[in-house]
Amino acid sequence: MNRFSVRFLLLIFPSLFVVQAWAQQPDAHVEETAARKPAPPIAPIVHRQQLFGTVPVATRSDDARKLLETALDQYENGLLDMSVATAHKAAVKDSRFALAFAVWSYAAHRGQPSAEAFEHAKALAARATPEEQLLANWMIDVQQGQVLPAIGAMNDLLARLPNDKHILYLTSEWLYFQQDYDRARKMFEKILQIDPNFPPALNMLGYAYIETGNPDPAKAIAYLKRYAALQPNQPNPEDSLGEVLRYAGDDQGSLEHYSAALKIITNFVSAQLGLGDTYTLMGNYAQARAEYDKVLPMATNSRDRLHAQYQKALVYFWEGQPEAGRKELDVLLGEARRQKDSYAQYEISFGRALLSGDPSSELNQLRVLEVLLQKPVTAMSEPDRIVSLASVRKEQARAAALGGFPEVAKEAVTKLELSESNYESAQGYLSFAKGAFPDAVDQLASDPHSPLALKQLGLAQEKLGDTSAAEASRTQLKYLRAPTVEWFLVTHPASSVAY
Repeated sequence: MNRFSVRFLLLIFPSLFVVQAWAQQPDAHVEETAARKPAPPIAPIVHRQQLFGTVPVATRSDDARKLLETALDQYENGLLDMSVATAHKAAVKDSRFALAFAVWSYAAHRGQPSAEAFEHAKALAARATPEEQLLANWMIDVQQGQVLPAIGAMNDLLARLPNDKHILYLTSEWLYFQQDYDRARKMFEKILQIDPNFPPALNMLGYAYIETGNPDPAKAIAYLKRYAALQPNQPNPEDSLGEVLRYAGDDQGSLEHYSAALKIITNFVSAQLGLGDTYTLMGNYAQARAEYDKVLPMATNSRDRLHAQYQKALVYFWEGQPEAGRKELDVLLGEARRQKDSYAQYEISFGRALLSGDPSSELNQLRVLEVLLQKPVTAMSEPDRIVSLASVRKEQARAAALGGFPEVAKEAVTKLELSESNYESAQGYLSFAKGAFPDAVDQLASDPHSPLALKQLGLAQEKLGDTSAAEASRTQLKYLRAPTVEWFLVTHPASSVAY
């Protein structure tokens, strides 16, 4: 799949999917949560189509159904912009087709959310078939951050359609981003039992075997090569190989596969960003800047453009010019404000705080950001605002606990306890600072996609003399290799807030 949008959200909003993904809300265990209350009765629908031949949908339009099948196929294969556009076309063909609007909004919320599609999906869901209504409501619940209702809808979907590979994929992908890795992996493997050549499952298994506990890069790459062999004319398999090879330390292979993706679709933003990211980690900073610049004319939305500029600004830190980097981030923040892009403003402000260079300055900047996020933010969804606020408070706890401000850390942890999100890992930093290393190990282990948390986890394990566990944590950390602020601070400890 096109990992940029997912990883972008995971890195900026660690709780948005993982509550991943790259947090600590209730685990999404399929069989452990009661199903949602039965949907209210709906009027019989005479003209039913079947999506993929299995899911009854309430549309009279064969064209709308075919377009929606294409949109879901594009979503499953990481072509998110195409999926949004195709689902939009399906909604135009049938303006009362609830699932068309649901898929449109679901694919869009990973990039530029569409309030129009989301509201139409909510309004039309009650007119859908029972199966369509469950799938639409599940997509709506996920976008609203309603975890328990989403689990209920998911359970009902799987009970009705236990062997539908598309339903299995959508739900297992969501479980993966909730960090329910074992269950997600089993579901991906079940899909391959139904269809051994289902490309999206091969793609996700490729990531599962390098991003989760006990990484196995050889198996990950093998799955992705099968994925690429099945879809030789699609960019996303090459893009996935580019990313996973970079995780595994094969930068030259990474560049080759990102370039191959761009030969297939010349404006494949994820791959273009990937080239800049890999050159940054290789230390070829001039080329990294040039690759990030190429994103600007090909990007279809402000968030992608501003993210490329953000990554370009971070290059100053990698090359040892932190003051120039801070100035560039300040300028870019002003541009994000002028463009009224709330997500970019958050990313830039949060990164700028972490890169401030001393705990007092970082905490002051985080406090400003916390105040801004304590009330609704224009053009940012409410679930995203809430998890963004939780991420800020987790970082407050880390910076304060390890920077010598225990009362500030305790206050941040207390605030997080009310929302649950990020609470455990935030508490872990405070436990470490207090010398309560067994507690710190349990708590920091809850945040496996955070390089900073994994580094601290390894230190806590070493304090306990558990060298084998510390080595396992370092191995897991090794495969989070990306040019993010957290990775920079882990690999450049002299630039971090003093710990």
